[in-house]
Amino acid sequence: MEYTIQIKQNPQSGWYIGQCEEVPEAITQGKDIEELMFMMQDAIELALECRRDEFRLQNADENAFVQKLILGHEKKFVHQASERTALYPV
Repeated sequence: MEYTIQIKQNPQSGWYIGQCEEVPEAITQGKDIEELMFMMQDAIELALECRRDEFRLQNADENAFVQKLILGHEKKFVHQASERTALYPV
């Protein structure tokens, strides 16, 4: 997936501050652009993980389970019943 990062440079410290447009809660900084982009990868991953956890908490149901949908060049649903994972087993 591709993300757009808004970058500003702090005039006092010289550090770069970035925020992801698609995942606005992903904000980080780096002493140069390379470090900023490295740190941004972690920030985006953590923000998306928090979103998933929040969604699961809001939709917790003992009868719910997680099913993976893999999208690529060919759209197809991969069903493997043995890989079902309960959200919050009772």
